Amino acid sequence: MLTGRYLSNASAGVDNNNGEPIINVSFNNAGTRIFGDLTSKNVGKRMAILLDNKVVTAPVIREAITGGRAQITGFANLKAASNAAIELRAGALPAPVHISEERTVGPTLGQDSIHDGVMAVVFGMIFVVAFMTIYYRAFGLIADLAILVNILAILAVLSLMGGTLTLPGIAGIVLKIGLAVDANVLVFERIREELRHGMSVRAAIDAGFKKAFATIVDSNITVLIAALVLFQFGTGAIKGFALVLTIGVITSIFTATMMSRGIIERVLGKRRIQKLYI
Repeated sequence: MLTGRYLSNASAGVDNNNGEPIINVSFNNAGTRIFGDLTSKNVGKRMAILLDNKVVTAPVIREAITGGRAQITGFANLKAASNAAIELRAGALPAPVHISEERTVGPTLGQDSIHDGVMAVVFGMIFVVAFMTIYYRAFGLIADLAILVNILAILAVLSLMGGTLTLPGIAGIVLKIGLAVDANVLVFERIREELRHGMSVRAAIDAGFKKAFATIVDSNITVLIAALVLFQFGTGAIKGFALVLTIGVITSIFTATMMSRGIIERVLGKRRIQKLYI
């Protein structure tokens, strides 16, 4: 008898007389005439308001309403009145809507993504360990140990902060593995260069770590700046990636320099090494 296209507005409110939740509705010119005629002929009867063939509410017509404005009462609370007002304001659609297909995404999809992310970390670590071991021999194993400690340190810091390791966070770990290797490569190549210049083994190791340290810090600071910018201006997944990257930068500086050097010094001990295979 009267569709949503004749409704100009619907808003939830409270009755000033008794404090009950109500909806104030108003009609356009055509709707005012139809609604006035409808209420005049059906005083005392219920007028059902339907949405998608379901009754939203069915108030009683108490009197003829010819002014184009009306109040709907009978709601349990203001929230229910607000929801009904939203449905009324939606108006009439030009065509009916039918659900042709409905799907529910379960937790298994997320579990598959997490599994793939973890496998990416594992395979990335395997390839890095193999390359470093083949190319730098014993020093490569030391670098691999430093990278493993770096990953554990990232997870430990996240745990202390109460953070959650998301898929972007896993991506940050994979990226940090590469950056951590880069720091060790800088040190090892510097040691090789000093050995080629005729330095003793211990002097070459000492010079390699000292001279590469500034370069490692510079490269990691640029990554840290980018990560902080992403964390400040990013949202959601971007912040998760930036957080892991920030933690990884800080921990990798420690593992690639102090920790690696400490292990090397411990392995060499006080022995006199004439030749170093690196």
